[in-house]
Amino acid sequence: MLRKTLLAAFCASAVLTLAMPAAAAQTQQLKSEEGTVEVTTVVKGLEHPWSVAFLPDQQGMLVTERAGNLRRVSPDGQLSAPLNGVPEVWAKGQGGLLDVVLSPDFKQDRTVYLSYAEAGDDGKAGTAVGRGQLSEDLQSLKNFNVIFRQQPKLSTGNHFGSRLVFDRDGYLFITLGENNERPTAQDLDKLQGKIVRIYPDGKVPDDNPFVGQANVRPEIWSYGVRNPQGAALNPWNGTLWENEHGPRGGDELNIIERSKNYGWPLATHGINYSGAPIPEAGGKTAEGTLGPFHVWEVSPGLSGMAFYDGDRFKAWQRNVFIGALVSRNLIRLELEGDKVVHEERLLGELGERIRDVRQGPDGFLYVLTDDDDGALYKVGLK
Repeated sequence: MLRKTLLAAFCASAVLTLAMPAAAAQTQQLKSEEGTVEVTTVVKGLEHPWSVAFLPDQQGMLVTERAGNLRRVSPDGQLSAPLNGVPEVWAKGQGGLLDVVLSPDFKQDRTVYLSYAEAGDDGKAGTAVGRGQLSEDLQSLKNFNVIFRQQPKLSTGNHFGSRLVFDRDGYLFITLGENNERPTAQDLDKLQGKIVRIYPDGKVPDDNPFVGQANVRPEIWSYGVRNPQGAALNPWNGTLWENEHGPRGGDELNIIERSKNYGWPLATHGINYSGAPIPEAGGKTAEGTLGPFHVWEVSPGLSGMAFYDGDRFKAWQRNVFIGALVSRNLIRLELEGDKVVHEERLLGELGERIRDVRQGPDGFLYVLTDDDDGALYKVGLK
């Protein structure tokens, strides 16, 4: 029987203080509605970093670089050489090494999960997920093996997704882009434009909604999504939240439910980049589909997402933070229950594309910037 393990409990048990040496730390103070925001540089020199995961016992963090490197950032901000044992990735366009998460039982099994773009036989690629064990010296992944492959492989460089989220029961959810092949998001015999649910070893649970149906991929949990680059588990009720890029306009925040169709490309608030309508869309809604929980008519370019449930900053409690690549800021959403009641844009003064945001075990937010010389910042309220 699958162990019920709360990721939040795991993080809370990992006491990590990312204190930078006074001589090395660079701190900026920015204004916000809730007071002064302090932004401290943890490390720079990252090549298009994509995701960050916190190691327990003051061992620092793991950071993916899209070009294919997995690096460790020490508690004092030192950047390691690339770790050995990482799979070869298809680093073209939006493809490369993407998400990184730790097993809910990491202290026992030392397992690290990676999502990445994987090459096919015809020059195209798809999203893959694998896992390996972090060595005791923190320098390599051992016994890395692939547990999931997006099929068929259709991407020429666009819309891979992908975020990895463990739920309270230990199931692994993977968000998958539609590879810029719009109709595939509605095709249940393909894994494009889907959110899938698997066991940690890649096996398909018998209670997935489409198991046993002819010409339907059994991994599918829900479908009709476009390019989901942010996902997180709501720590207060255990629901999976996902955000995705719209086309030109219409970025979405969705609460993911079993077997539901989220509409792409039959319904959208956006248009093609050319200015023409989306050919398959009949409007902002479509019969038999769920509309977005929250929508941005002008696309911020949504990316990583984190719920704030820490005690350090009371003003941020029960807020959601989302990185924005196009508008180059960090979006803060205030919630009342499952309703967005207010939005604030933070960190705009930095002028940087925010790729990922996570709450650290120390109660600070940590954000990654998407650049040739990307940075990891620690963010808090003064």
